Amino acid sequence: MLIFFICIALLILAYKFYSPFVERQAGIDPNAETPQSRFNDGVDYVEVHPAKAFLIQFLNVAGVGPIFGPILGALYGPVALVWIVLGNIIGGAVHDYFSGVLSIKEDGKSLPEIAGHYFNIYFKGVMLLFTAMLLFFVGVVFIMSPAGLLSNLDFFKDTIFANNTFWVLLILGYYFLATLLPIDKIITKLYPFFGLLMIIMTVSIAVALLFNAPQLPEMGDIFAYFDHSHYNNDLLAPNPDGLPVWPLLFVTITCGAISGFHSTQAPIMARCLTNEKYVRPVYYGAMVSEGIVACVWAMAGIAAFPGGYVELKSILDAGGPGLVVNQVASTYLGVAGGIMAIIAVAVFPITSGDTAFRSLRLTIIDAFKIPQSIRNRLLVALPILVIAYFMTKIDFSLIWRYFAFSNMLLSTSVLWLATKYLFDRGTIHWIVSLPATVGTSVTVSYIATAGIGLGLEQSLSQPIGIAAGVISLVGIIIADRRRKVAIA
Repeated sequence: MLIFFICIALLILAYKFYSPFVERQAGIDPNAETPQSRFNDGVDYVEVHPAKAFLIQFLNVAGVGPIFGPILGALYGPVALVWIVLGNIIGGAVHDYFSGVLSIKEDGKSLPEIAGHYFNIYFKGVMLLFTAMLLFFVGVVFIMSPAGLLSNLDFFKDTIFANNTFWVLLILGYYFLATLLPIDKIITKLYPFFGLLMIIMTVSIAVALLFNAPQLPEMGDIFAYFDHSHYNNDLLAPNPDGLPVWPLLFVTITCGAISGFHSTQAPIMARCLTNEKYVRPVYYGAMVSEGIVACVWAMAGIAAFPGGYVELKSILDAGGPGLVVNQVASTYLGVAGGIMAIIAVAVFPITSGDTAFRSLRLTIIDAFKIPQSIRNRLLVALPILVIAYFMTKIDFSLIWRYFAFSNMLLSTSVLWLATKYLFDRGTIHWIVSLPATVGTSVTVSYIATAGIGLGLEQSLSQPIGIAAGVISLVGIIIADRRRKVAIA
């Protein structure tokens, strides 16, 4: 139980003490005119209260990411909690914060446009490719997962609602409206409510687990991670299948730790904030909150099942993380919890899918300087969603692997972009350049070992990834020294 409270306390303390330090490096100006004020167009540049903006950003970046990922990561044992907290504090929260800073400083523009401004047209092209690819894969994944869940519910059996294609088309119809309509027609009205629902569900699950879970991890389980014979409870001993922690744990748990998808969502609220001072509570605050959600569900995966790893693995094999959510909520919260779980795993991914397609529209419109007329929005959105429909016919696991790689690559690219921003400002860049080197190492290790990449053995891919990180670190040290010499 103590380890859970330590994890939550560290995340809260990071927001309280580390985030103001990060903010001082960013050059926030409370007196600056915001993009919302300059470009108020009634579609994307619309004034949103900061409390609503926080809930919308929280739900945009969360969805089921900080639920499903940590449940899968629980197969590695209590070390999953360590990665969530360290990844969030050192990488994810800083990544999300600078995504918001860069966007609000650059007129609410999308990442590729910002990359072109700080680097060159080639880096802009790379960022455009991977941003568009990630957003598209996220949208497709979050059509397939809720459609699959809803069509397989028992009380829809032998009805039209048991047809997966019915739900795919219905969700696509909603995405079409959410992508086209002004942000204050659907998103600002519904998302705060769903954001509150996620907070209530998370708190309820956490309290129930702390009082009733049979396998709560102890501090000794963290320290004994590399020596399974000293675990307090053998059922908590992780990873008997030998899954490599580096880099797979870092890929399995992204939302809650660090996720490139979050940076693609930054322009949505950056176009709606009325003051730059709100960037920290909205972006940094939303990511810390997501880290807390991830800790709760990692703890659920580790502690909620009497059979430990074996029972969790069997449930995942039978029905994936959605079935785990349903069983945890039903067991610890009763009938109300079961209903809440169904709503969560059906609605939350949809709230990420629609903003993914909306962000993809904004990215394309920004990249090609397309005027924001309803006709142009329709011409951009319609082909995207038609292609997305046909992509739902492809194997889900294949789509997910490409999503995982794109997610890692984009988060690392954004950290390097933030490094350039702080370099130009002459402030402390290590808060982003150090996590960028780690991200580079993880990304290279993953693509070297993954089936969609080089498919090398771990004995080769891990040293290659570490070498890439070391080279990046040496490069940033040299660049920093040159900068100091130039200033002197």
